[in-house]
Amino acid sequence: MSDYGKSLGARLRSIRQQQGLSLQAVEEKSKGRWKAVVVGSYERGDRAVTVARLAQLAKFYDVPIAELLPEDPSPGGLEGTGKVVLDLEALAKLPAEEVAALVRYAKAIQRQRGDYNGRVLSMRQDDLRALAVVYDLSATGLLDRLAAWGVIVSGTI
Repeated sequence: MSDYGKSLGARLRSIRQQQGLSLQAVEEKSKGRWKAVVVGSYERGDRAVTVARLAQLAKFYDVPIAELLPEDPSPGGLEGTGKVVLDLEALAKLPAEEVAALVRYAKAIQRQRGDYNGRVLSMRQDDLRALAVVYDLSATGLLDRLAAWGVIVSGTI
């Protein structure tokens, strides 16, 4: 697991502990929806958490999803990163199995913002942090991956 994944896990543990919950209490309070072993593996950074599951966990803890993300994304983080704009047309041409998580996340952002131009999508730093978690990459690693896929609109970083 990446350093960012471990930082995310530490943040998850901190939120749970702030609420006075043990892992077993999470399982009981959620009526078994959140198994103690699964939440523990997220917290240790042994298991990657999807954006959807992270959102569900944020709802369970009754905190904004951004609160579950580590404060400092990592060395080579996103601070100072200019606007990152995804080329949705280029994204649609890539192998689905390789970019499925990115496509799902982009569609979720479009629905949330009511932005259906279909050509480009501006990504915010919180969006990029969440995607870095999904792909188990540092912020820099994610930007490198997006560039390698050719889905960043030229001149937007």
